[in-house]
Amino acid sequence: MNKRGILIVLSGPSGCGKGTVLAEFFKSHPETFYSISATTRSPRVGEQDGVHYYFYTKDAFESLIEKGGMLEYAVYCDHYYGTPKAPVFAELEKGHDVILEIEVQGAFQVKQRVPEAVMVFIAPPSLQELRLRLEGRQTDSQEVIEKRLAAAKKEIEWASKYEYLIINDQVTLAKQRLETIISAEKLRVSQMKEEINEVLKNA
Repeated sequence: MNKRGILIVLSGPSGCGKGTVLAEFFKSHPETFYSISATTRSPRVGEQDGVHYYFYTKDAFESLIEKGGMLEYAVYCDHYYGTPKAPVFAELEKGHDVILEIEVQGAFQVKQRVPEAVMVFIAPPSLQELRLRLEGRQTDSQEVIEKRLAAAKKEIEWASKYEYLIINDQVTLAKQRLETIISAEKLRVSQMKEEINEVLKNA
């Protein structure tokens, strides 16, 4: 039997480089499962069901909520967004690690439902550096950037409630820190019961 995988819940403010770090991580760890969110909004051009999102009707989404089938969910702009439990648990049971990239409120919903989930926060080296990164994108107005920075400050204040903090000063180093966290979690005694029994088998 496969040893159960680890659920990693990863958060961080917009512009901190979560996506870049994860892209580098998945190059080396294609066996790790990236959790796909569900939504009741309509697919945008080019989006595929089961690839970018799971696209549900409102009734189907609410039915899952009632049955306890969502790890977390929220309403944004009159649409539901959330994480279906079944695909995540299926991958964990196969022995695959699962990474769930999610905002702070959803992260703590997941932790409440899955206490063994590993909480990881990715932060920029400073708010000044975050400002430079957001301005360097050249995709947002100055007003939007200020709103993102204000939101980032509030999110970073929650970082102390996570179990691990990764400062993304360099993408390669941040990716290595994520690998180190996952490796350490796999060596917890709670994850090593089979190995302990094996050691004692021929005593």
